[in-house]
Amino acid sequence: MKKNTLALLLCLAPLTFPVAHAQTRDFNARPSGVLTLDAQANAEVPQDVIHITVFDEQQASDPARLSETLNQHTAQALRTAHEANQTAVTVQTGQLTISPSTDTNGKISGWRGRSELVLESHDFAAASRLAAQLNGEMQVADVSFSLSPEAQRDAQSKLTDQAIAAFRQQAQAAVHAFGYKSFTVREVNVGRNGVFARPMKMTLMRSAPASAPADNIPVEAGLATVTVTVSGSVQMAQ
Repeated sequence: MKKNTLALLLCLAPLTFPVAHAQTRDFNARPSGVLTLDAQANAEVPQDVIHITVFDEQQASDPARLSETLNQHTAQALRTAHEANQTAVTVQTGQLTISPSTDTNGKISGWRGRSELVLESHDFAAASRLAAQLNGEMQVADVSFSLSPEAQRDAQSKLTDQAIAAFRQQAQAAVHAFGYKSFTVREVNVGRNGVFARPMKMTLMRSAPASAPADNIPVEAGLATVTVTVSGSVQMAQ
């Protein structure tokens, strides 16, 4: 009984390998009539956030005394900002750096330090006025701009529809060019590529006396390019 069963299994075994091999070959076979393509939509959006950095620089013979002086000046500038009641402007401390000064012999002859405040707001005029009010205590180092996450999402939402429409138009044109009649989407990916901002940075130094601050600082934002990419593949059909 066992010999007959073993003989039957040996006869059947060779028959299973060709079938399994054929299934593997069919599974790995690349379908015909598949087209891969991508489309983009982009727009230039005005940057809607302003960043103004103001700073104070001091020198001293002792680093501890220098640090104390910088902290006092920074605290006073913060009080001035709060008293100005600029609720539309966010004020936060920036970098605090202290480094040695050396003489001709390379020995430490003193210390110099710098403290910063960063003003940030959607209201350019309010931020400009506050920077001008702080001009008696801190100088304006630079002004830069960015695109807020809300504005970026709004732009990307509008661009997504445009990119999808462009993807379908490209697919339709390619289908006809290859002699097919229609297509179905196999897979698609919508990529939001972030924001490319044009380099625009204003560096300003105080030219007027501290006792005569300007009413405001003239500023103008640039543009940021927002891009949405749609990529994928379609199955062309006759």
